[in-house]
Amino acid sequence: MKPSHIATLSLLALASPAIAQNGDPAAGEKEFNKCKACHMIQNPAGEDIVKGGRTGPNLFGIVGRKFAAQEDFRYGEGLMTLAETNPDAVWDVHSLEAYVTDPTGYLAEHTGDDGARSKMTFKLTRNQGDLVAFLLSVSPDAPEQPAESDGAPRAPGQ
Repeated sequence: MKPSHIATLSLLALASPAIAQNGDPAAGEKEFNKCKACHMIQNPAGEDIVKGGRTGPNLFGIVGRKFAAQEDFRYGEGLMTLAETNPDAVWDVHSLEAYVTDPTGYLAEHTGDDGARSKMTFKLTRNQGDLVAFLLSVSPDAPEQPAESDGAPRAPGQ
């Protein structure tokens, strides 16, 4: 690989945490079309913001929610392990961006178990920042988001 390509990829990797913060929620809503086969967005009053499947958890308020915390959903073992090893951590824009990019890789890295698997097999290869900006827009109780992060699980305010 040429040194200029390495430099470009390095800059993109460093910039990716800022992408979610500066993503386009309208573009992310369109990107969510890829997600709604499995996920819906329904507010606590039962009103559908985005009709979708029930294979995955409801993503209303996902930003700021603890891992594997939707009471009426059966999470896979990998996410349950992540929640148990990071009991105070919540989804933020950075962890969500990293997770949707490679769900199983994220779980393996952050549980320390190379065998950890996600039930979510879909990997979003681009526009993650837009998608996460949209999810932030449907998370009215989300805490203030960290300006930068490596995507590692963390409690609010860390």
